[in-house]
Amino acid sequence: SPSTIREAGTVGLTPWVEPLSEYFPASTVRWCPLAGTWTRRGPESHFDLRKPPSDTYAHTAKPCFSTDREKQQHEPAAADLVPATMGLLTSLPKLPLVGSILLVLCSLFTPATAYTELGDEALRAIPSGGDSFDIHTGSLLAPILIPRVPGTPGSAKVQQHFVDFFRAHLPEWTIEWHNSTSKTPATGDKDIPFTNLIFRRDPPWTKDGEVERLTLVAHYDSLVHPDGFIGAIDSAAPCAMLLHAARSIEDALVKKWKAMEASGDAGNGLEEEKGIQIILLDGEEAWVSWTDTDSLYGARALAQSWESEIHPNSIYKTGLSSISLFLLIDLLGAPNPRIPSYFASTHWAYKKMAKIEDRMRKLGVLESDPKRPFLVDKNKKNGGLSQGYVLDDHVPFMERGVEILHIIPTPFPDVWHKITDDGDHLDLPTVRDWARIITVFAAEWMEVDEFLPKIAHSETAHDEL
Repeated sequence: SPSTIREAGTVGLTPWVEPLSEYFPASTVRWCPLAGTWTRRGPESHFDLRKPPSDTYAHTAKPCFSTDREKQQHEPAAADLVPATMGLLTSLPKLPLVGSILLVLCSLFTPATAYTELGDEALRAIPSGGDSFDIHTGSLLAPILIPRVPGTPGSAKVQQHFVDFFRAHLPEWTIEWHNSTSKTPATGDKDIPFTNLIFRRDPPWTKDGEVERLTLVAHYDSLVHPDGFIGAIDSAAPCAMLLHAARSIEDALVKKWKAMEASGDAGNGLEEEKGIQIILLDGEEAWVSWTDTDSLYGARALAQSWESEIHPNSIYKTGLSSISLFLLIDLLGAPNPRIPSYFASTHWAYKKMAKIEDRMRKLGVLESDPKRPFLVDKNKKNGGLSQGYVLDDHVPFMERGVEILHIIPTPFPDVWHKITDDGDHLDLPTVRDWARIITVFAAEWMEVDEFLPKIAHSETAHDEL
């Protein structure tokens, strides 16, 4: 789980970052001229921005500096900067007039991805998962609540649980294993295996390379220390939430695609082909202390692999270019989470999810405290965002230009990286609410409203599918 916060903007900490000083008392803030940003270094982590997140940024990374004097020497002059637009960091090199006009024009348009909101009747019918999230007997969650250190029997057991779930309940989803090995600071010359699992559902008439995919992501590994660490919020519960979302929308996807085939709309080239994939990543946790090489083992390997596998005759040339949105969830399952919006370029998607939460609370569908919303930046405009981010599995993908929606609370829950991060300390109403919200987000992205079950009255669906 992440241990470093990157802040952008002025020297003063933004309101949502201020509580993190309690978690990182030994931190220092350093100026990064790459984009006029501040990087927070925690006592157990170190991160220098090594590569710009996409081709729209500066071509080369620059060093970070420890003092205001150094910062002033390297800070770009205000005249050399243009205002930020959606998808860009707060400071950009001065552009020619034509480029500036294009940036302004691009900022006037909303994202092209089609997105259809569910009606109230469909929202009421979204299942909570019920007993499948029971920490002792739940079919989704209980098998994951064991130590899952990479390369251990516990890790293999959880991998098998994921595969068995999809084979039993979602046999039309394809299963892809991505294997890599790496040395770690804790294991010396010994290579440790890291195994990512990718579960994918595309329209049946499409070929690989023709489909853009909503990508739902969580890591399933757990910390090496303390011994016996479970990692219920980090990230057993998020993994179970993704399984629930996949199961909850499958029937609607089948009905939609059959209807498209019957009407002749399948593969007519008039709409983008939309699929969905779930990536369960290994090796997110550091083995000794968080660095750019001791962390994100599975994510780094997968991002590099997908970047290098080129399909020149396809619409989407790489696995990375086919990702319409990389939705990463982490540290979910503790009560009263506070989730900011981290990226201006995907704030529109954040607001979609926040609207889902708000509507479901007003309908009485959610179980957690209605006065404590999860997604706290729903009313902010792009210019009012903190533009900081937490180092996590999205970073290797973001560095390669993938759009990220990161759902992680700040400050981190009290049980973070403690032995008390176990099933007994999960807040199950919060777990079930997140499962519902993520399910609805996926259903709206895949535009399956008319194919979902409906409940016309105020009763809600709490039973397991």
